[in-house]
Amino acid sequence: MYEYITGRLVELLPTEAVVENGGFGYSVLISLSTFTRLQKDGEEFVKLYLYHHLREEEEAFFGFYDKDERELFIQLISVSGIGPNSARMMLSSMTSDELRTAIIAQDTNRIKSIKGIGLKTAQRIILELKDKVGPATGGSAAVVSAPGDSSIRDEALSALVLLGFAKPAAEKALGAVLKEDPAAKLEDLIKKALKIL
Repeated sequence: MYEYITGRLVELLPTEAVVENGGFGYSVLISLSTFTRLQKDGEEFVKLYLYHHLREEEEAFFGFYDKDERELFIQLISVSGIGPNSARMMLSSMTSDELRTAIIAQDTNRIKSIKGIGLKTAQRIILELKDKVGPATGGSAAVVSAPGDSSIRDEALSALVLLGFAKPAAEKALGAVLKEDPAAKLEDLIKKALKIL
């Protein structure tokens, strides 16, 4: 089991971080919450807590800013029908604290508002995790402001495409969000677009 990776942050995208350690560049898949917190820190050297996903045809590292987010990710993927990418989508749509609160409060509507999560899956998540997740810690509600230019739209588009959405649909959703809120921050832009998609 890999616990964490430390090293120089070579590249940071809303869905991926490349961390150089020992002469190797490790591609680590991250949530939007982790992206926001890494961007806010602005540090050259980082530490990400890891989950090593290994299947016959695929191998990936999922990275988390703190152990709390990783623990919730592991709990989510223990639920039947929730894979690593769905869990990452959930942690990109809500902070760990918001998700925990929704599960504890048995707020099915809030959970099923996440792209790819239907009513039955939301009910299953609540049923299986309501007694396992701890209370919200208040530590993962970071928001970052980014310069207001087209690079934010490009980054958001790149993140949505990497999450598996078709480029035309993602562009349309981003256009709708920006029409409503032209000064949207990157994290808000992606979250609002996810709700539309």
